[in-house]
Amino acid sequence: MKTLLFGLDAACFPVLRPLFEDGELPHLKSLFADGVTGKLTSQIPPWTASAWPSLYTGVNPGKHGVFDFLRFDGYDWDIVNATDVRHRSLWEYADDAGLTSVVVNVPVTSPPPEIDGAVIPGYLASEDPQCQPAGILEDVREAVGDYRVYARRETDERAGKEKFEDYVELSRLRGEAFCYLADRFEPEFGFVQFQKTDAVFHDFPGDREKVRRIYRAVDEQVGAILNDCDPDTVVVASDHGMGEYEGYEFRVNQYLREEEIVETTRDGQGVPSWFQIKDERLTESDNGSSGSPILERLAAAAAGTGLTYQRGKAVLERVGLAEFVGRHVPVSAVFAASDAVDFTASRAYLRSPSELGVRLNVKGRDPDGVVPADEYEGARDALIALLSEATTPDGTPVFEEVVRRERYINGPYADEAIDVLVVPTDFQHSLSAVIGGQFDDPEPYNHKRDGIVAIAGTGVNAEADLSGAHLFDVAPTVLASLGIAPDEGMDGNPLPAVDAPEPASYPEYAVREQAATEDDAVAQRLSDLGYLE
Repeated sequence: MKTLLFGLDAACFPVLRPLFEDGELPHLKSLFADGVTGKLTSQIPPWTASAWPSLYTGVNPGKHGVFDFLRFDGYDWDIVNATDVRHRSLWEYADDAGLTSVVVNVPVTSPPPEIDGAVIPGYLASEDPQCQPAGILEDVREAVGDYRVYARRETDERAGKEKFEDYVELSRLRGEAFCYLADRFEPEFGFVQFQKTDAVFHDFPGDREKVRRIYRAVDEQVGAILNDCDPDTVVVASDHGMGEYEGYEFRVNQYLREEEIVETTRDGQGVPSWFQIKDERLTESDNGSSGSPILERLAAAAAGTGLTYQRGKAVLERVGLAEFVGRHVPVSAVFAASDAVDFTASRAYLRSPSELGVRLNVKGRDPDGVVPADEYEGARDALIALLSEATTPDGTPVFEEVVRRERYINGPYADEAIDVLVVPTDFQHSLSAVIGGQFDDPEPYNHKRDGIVAIAGTGVNAEADLSGAHLFDVAPTVLASLGIAPDEGMDGNPLPAVDAPEPASYPEYAVREQAATEDDAVAQRLSDLGYLE
C-alpha cells in the first residue's frame, strides 16, 4: 500500500492530547510523534455531510455540490447521497491513474462508482448499501461477522449501555473489514473512516470515559491496519473538531419573523424536521388527527415554547415514556399545532441549521419567489446588516461573521446553496429553524472548526510547517503521495510534508444522474444526532 488515509470524524487536539498524555492511544500517538502534525482548518460549514466530500475531492461545496445533509429542489428536500457529489473523488483519481483503492465507511459514498478495488459506504447510506463491486458486502460479513453501517440500537429507546457497546463493536468491524479488503484487493490507496469519534459526543455528552473507550477501540484498529498493510505513507485527518458549546441556540427564523421577513403557516410541514419522518416504532396511527383535542392542545403548547419533537423525545426517553406517548400522539398532531416557515410567502429563511446560512426566495430562481431578481443584491445587503446586529441575551454578537456565500462557497453549483452565510462567534452558538422563543440552550457538544492532520512515513518531511493547513489540502496531498498530479482545479494545495508533481488539468467530470435517498431510517439517525430538529 502506497498511501493509507485514516479519517477520524471530529478529531481535534483538545480531545487527542489528554488521551496521548495518558497513554491511551499508542498507535495514533506514534504516528503523530514520528510524522508532522498540525491543525486542519475545516470549511464553512464544518458539518459531516459536506465536509467529507470536500476532504476527498479537494474542492469547496460550490464545486462538488453538497452543502448539507439535505439537498433541496425548490422547497422539497431529500437526504444527500454520492450522486450529489459532482466532482472526482480520491479513489476516482486513483482509478484513472491505474491504481487500486479500498474505501471503507466514508460518508456520502453510496452508491459508489465502479472502480478497481472496493467501496463499502458509510454514514447516510442505508443499512444494506450498494457497494463496489456487487456482492462484496456479503463477503465482508462472512469474513468479519455482522458488518453494519449503523449500530443496531442507534435509534432504540433503550439507548445507553447497549447502544454504546454497539458503537465500540462498529469500530472493530471497520478495521477488520478494511484489513480483509486490503488483503483481497492489494490496493495502492486505502481510506477507512471512523464515525463514532463524533457520535459519542452527540449521544453521550460529557461522558469522558465513553470518549476514551471509543478512541481506544479506534486506536486498536489503527494498529491492526498498520501492521497488516505496512503503508509507505499514512495520513490522519478529520473533517472538523468538537467541543463544548457554552452560548445559545439562536432561532434564526424567529428572528427573521419578527422583522417580517419570514412568514409562517400551519398548513404545511415547513423547514425539514423530525416531524416529517414517520417513526413506525413510535407512531401507529396513519390518520391526519390524534382524535384527542386535549392532546392537540398539549402539542400546541409544546410547539409554542419551541419544544421540538427531538427534544421532547429525548426527555421522554429519560423517564421511560417515549414509546407510550409515541403510540398515542401521532406526528400529525404536533404538526397541526406548530407554526412553520411558509416558504412561498417568505422573503428569506433558514432551511437547515447545519447549512449555516439563509436562503433568499428569489423570483425566477425559486418556485414561488417573492424577491425580484433585480433586488437580489440589495436584499442580501439588508440581510447581512440585520443578522450582523443579532445579539445574545448577554449583549454579545451571535455571529463573528455574516457574509455573502461567495466568501466560502463558489463554483458551478453555488447557486443551490444559501445566499448569506453566518459564522457563530467562536462556534459557541448553534442555529435552529424552530419558530418560537428566540433563544434556547444549545446542544452541550457540537462542531468546532479546527480538526487535525498528521502525515508520517517514507519520504515525509517531518520538519515541514503545516500551519495554515486546510481541509481542501488533504486530497491534493494524498494524490501527491501516490505520485498522481493534483488537479489544478482543486481549492487546496499539497502540504509541504510530501513532494508533489505539478498540478494537471483533468477532463470534465462525468456527473452521474442524481438518485433519491429513500430511507426513512437514515433521516431518523440524523435527528438522533441533532441534525434534524
